[in-house]
Amino acid sequence: MKESPKTDPTAELIRSLPTLPKDRLLVLWQQNFGKPAGSIRTELIVPVLAFRIQEKAYGGLDVGVTARLREVTGSQAPKSRTNAEVGHRSKPATRLVREWKGQIHEVILTEDGFEHRGKKYRSLSPIACVITGTHWSGPAFFGTAKKGVKK
Repeated sequence: MKESPKTDPTAELIRSLPTLPKDRLLVLWQQNFGKPAGSIRTELIVPVLAFRIQEKAYGGLDVGVTARLREVTGSQAPKSRTNAEVGHRSKPATRLVREWKGQIHEVILTEDGFEHRGKKYRSLSPIACVITGTHWSGPAFFGTAKKGVKK
């Protein structure tokens, strides 16, 4: 008589993830990450949770692989412009003016950042967020973003 193969509870749990209700997935997330999932969509919870469960049960990537991944992803990261770049193209006291929903907004470039309606900011993005009520790229909103070279 042949014995049935042993079932792997980790594999069974991972196979069941797509069929579980979101409240159960959130409990598993809390158990595996030690913090709430936040507002992450169910479609993203399942694969991330599956990886984490496997990582805890069978071990994660070895140190060499992790280091190489960090190296590769670091070299591929987009090079962000700093506020200093806006400063290099503009001088203190430069005014940036933008109309939004019928209101004129003026930002003044200062020695150490920007000023909008009497309040100081280190970058343009928080100002764009205050004006629009949503997350914006400040340089894009105010038209100071460097234009890319078209190929």
